[in-house]
Amino acid sequence: MAYMEDVESPELVITIDVLARAIQNGLSRPRRKLSLEEAKMTAEHILNFFGYGDRIIDNMLEPEDRDTFYILEDLGLLKTEREETTLWDGREWRIHYWLLNKERILSLANRSQETEEREEEIENIYNELPDDVWMHS
Repeated sequence: MAYMEDVESPELVITIDVLARAIQNGLSRPRRKLSLEEAKMTAEHILNFFGYGDRIIDNMLEPEDRDTFYILEDLGLLKTEREETTLWDGREWRIHYWLLNKERILSLANRSQETEEREEEIENIYNELPDDVWMHS
């Protein structure tokens, strides 16, 4: 099921449902599937910072929130950017931003069930080998 087709559109708004599905797909592992409810809570919390924009300044985050942002950055759902400017007294000032990686969010949100099943099969391939294969002569 495709959520949004025109990734390049600057007006593209990432919804809670789309981000939740991307978070769910990104954080789920074969032995533990992240529930959609857990993912929606995280998505809503994250999108409350962004509103209808796609960039926020880092200094508005609390340390716990920043930890969550780092996890989502590891999944590729968020990106960082910085801007440098010179102050009137000659000092350099850096401003750090967080950006929604819309392309990656949509990619993960649209990841099919077949892909998940195929990945699980690959991870479980060794479980299917007979015991005598593991014997060393």
